[in-house]
Amino acid sequence: MTKALMMEKTGGPEVLQWVDFEPGPPKSGEVLLRQEAVGLNFIDVYHRSGLYPLPALPAVIGMEGAGVVQAVGEGVSEVAVGDRVAYAGLPPGAYAEVRNIPAHRLVKLPDAISTRQAAAMMLQGMTARYLLHGCYRVKAGDRILVQAAAGGVGLILCQWAKHIGAQVIGTAGSPEKAALAKSHGCDHLILYRDEDFVSRVKEITQGRGVDVVYDSVGQSTFMKSLDCLRPMGMVVSFGQSSGSVPPFDLGILGAKGSLFLTRPSLMAYTAMREDLLAHARDLFDVVEKEAVKIEIGQTYPLAEAARAHRDLEDRKTTGSTVLVLER
Repeated sequence: MTKALMMEKTGGPEVLQWVDFEPGPPKSGEVLLRQEAVGLNFIDVYHRSGLYPLPALPAVIGMEGAGVVQAVGEGVSEVAVGDRVAYAGLPPGAYAEVRNIPAHRLVKLPDAISTRQAAAMMLQGMTARYLLHGCYRVKAGDRILVQAAAGGVGLILCQWAKHIGAQVIGTAGSPEKAALAKSHGCDHLILYRDEDFVSRVKEITQGRGVDVVYDSVGQSTFMKSLDCLRPMGMVVSFGQSSGSVPPFDLGILGAKGSLFLTRPSLMAYTAMREDLLAHARDLFDVVEKEAVKIEIGQTYPLAEAARAHRDLEDRKTTGSTVLVLER
């Protein structure tokens, strides 16, 4: 019998229970995947807490993983038994030793990319891809601000934007995190606990403001992120680690310079298989070229995911966190 982390109710990390789990054979269009590594992301915390409701309980959470195909259901043509594959996005269910998953959500891994590396980068890396090429098409010479630059998405985003030729400004909560972000492509680091990041952004950009702000922090940074933009600039709000952004008057966007605002999701940008493959292909390309290096900041046994959730919520993690399968 294999194991999974099952939650019967929403709540704190303690609701994740390590229990026997048998997914059964794959149905038509599905694959039975033996997992080797699982990615930890803030959306897992949102599902666990109930902020983002799951379709039903009990449930196995987790949106990202990598492993080896064990069996395929009827009609599967995308992958074959023995393939090394990875995924990110719906449906949830990654916190398990083995799982069934629709084959059309899987991508084959290049030989140069390990399953641990894939689990550390698929969700965050494809997020960086749509942020840079979908929400706002960053080009050489653009000025961007990355909130939480030392986080999992932040480190990938900074490197990829620098590779494109953008000027990258980042915020971080400690000198250690600032140094990490700077070593991953950030041109200017702002310690947001020690200085006003709006003033520093205006100073760095000589009063102009940035072209785009990527804000995964939410409540505590959102309004100030607007103040960092040039006229007709864009805020991309793609997370809420400090809490949800409260309702506000859309007229503020006009008053601050005809600003643009978007609240995207990876699931929307990769809903079609051709878009999923394009995102994965571009991500694999920059990683294989070493333009983007994937920083696995910490690993935990999958059975200890509750501890990993606590550390993530307490901002004790840097880069990507991987939950590993011990066999």
